[in-house]
Amino acid sequence: MGASAPHTIVNVGYKSTNFWVISAGTRRLLLDLGWPGTMGQMRAALDRAGVPLREIGHGLATHYHLDHAGLAQELKAAGMRLLVADVQVPWVQHLGDHAKPADRLVPVDPRDNLVFPLQASRALLAGLGLAGEVLHTPGHSPDSVSLLLDDGAVFTGDLTHPLFMTEAEAPITGASWALLRERGARTVYAGHGPVRPMPELW
Repeated sequence: MGASAPHTIVNVGYKSTNFWVISAGTRRLLLDLGWPGTMGQMRAALDRAGVPLREIGHGLATHYHLDHAGLAQELKAAGMRLLVADVQVPWVQHLGDHAKPADRLVPVDPRDNLVFPLQASRALLAGLGLAGEVLHTPGHSPDSVSLLLDDGAVFTGDLTHPLFMTEAEAPITGASWALLRERGARTVYAGHGPVRPMPELW
């Protein structure tokens, strides 16, 4: 199956956060990786969607905050390979900076992660049956990345919508949106809220 094979997108989110399973046949990428201490909820969400946990071969966090990467290590223990963009590497160790004991966060072990340079993301995704690329889209956080598929679907994590940008964040966040538009993004699959069309120029 080549990189241009048809893909499907399923939301397995909970606790007001979207977690996206992007599948090319039975090759599946989980985009954003759950809240800490909620493996039971993640398993239940996958079951409801008809996605076997054992088929989640790879996972990518848009950024290393608790609600987007909190289950990374537990999912790794269940068989998932964690993909980490090179621009994210320094931030993985900060995932637990604001965690409380009640969160039951399992820290990410960096030793077996698949670290990739952004310029190699297209080849990496092709190996998963997906045509697209991973782009650095800072604004919400310095380590934020977006997954842009060639059909225009873009997974933006918590990148602030242009309508809600503050004056202070507009230069960086606006540049990230401009990059996505330039690369062909058309439909936004955000970390929170419904699927939306790409925002108009602001």
